Amino acid sequence: MKASLARSAAVRFVTRNIAPPVLAFIVLLAVWEAYVGWRDISIIVVPPPSAVIERFFDRPEFFWRENAHTFYEASLGLMFGTLAAALVAVVMAHSSLAERTLMPLAIALKVTPLVAVAPVLMIIFGFGREPNIIIAALLSFFPVLINLTAGLRDVNPGALEFLRSIHASSWQVFWKLRVPSSMPYLFPALKTAYPLALIGAVVAEWFGVARGLGYVIASANSNLDTPTLFAAIGVLAVTGVTVNVILSVIERRVLFWHESVRTTK
Repeated sequence: MKASLARSAAVRFVTRNIAPPVLAFIVLLAVWEAYVGWRDISIIVVPPPSAVIERFFDRPEFFWRENAHTFYEASLGLMFGTLAAALVAVVMAHSSLAERTLMPLAIALKVTPLVAVAPVLMIIFGFGREPNIIIAALLSFFPVLINLTAGLRDVNPGALEFLRSIHASSWQVFWKLRVPSSMPYLFPALKTAYPLALIGAVVAEWFGVARGLGYVIASANSNLDTPTLFAAIGVLAVTGVTVNVILSVIERRVLFWHESVRTTK
């Protein structure tokens, strides 16, 4: 009985969450292939999907190895950016003065051009992984900060009044009420921040060491090797989608009690 229920749940998950995007992706590739063939577009300008797939399967280990570097940098950047954002969000959620002081700095950081920052960080920290991780952290910082600050403030007034009536400490209010209230805001922030962290790591790799998908994309662009360029972009896209799916699964496990998860099951 349990095995049958598990199989049914797995079929429902695949049907609802995996099959639709896979089908849409296949249709997109078919339209792309047909359009490139119909217009007779040069492979140097836009390669057909068949050429991109062929290039990937010529050296799949190369693309996944380079992807591992970018994934590592983006993941560490997301982790550090989230930790920094959480610390600032806690301060801002408890103090309007802190919010008025720190929010303009966060916005200034958000609108700073990434391409202008990357070379400066390379000069300061060298041409290792550190600048790539820092840029990924900077890009993931702002969406997590905004969402967590809103989540820490969006508490149930009745629950807050009850905790105060039993003389709960600020620490107890924080852990028992504010942190759980912020969780539904955290996962959407992470889903937004991780693609930004990937972009940050890729852009940083244009200026840094000769490794990662960013370096592959820059080199392929310089050599007019568009199949390799698009293959690298495809691997990057698969990574982003995979992480998003993993975060969605974790979200459903952690927030099984929240209406945002219950209503989408």
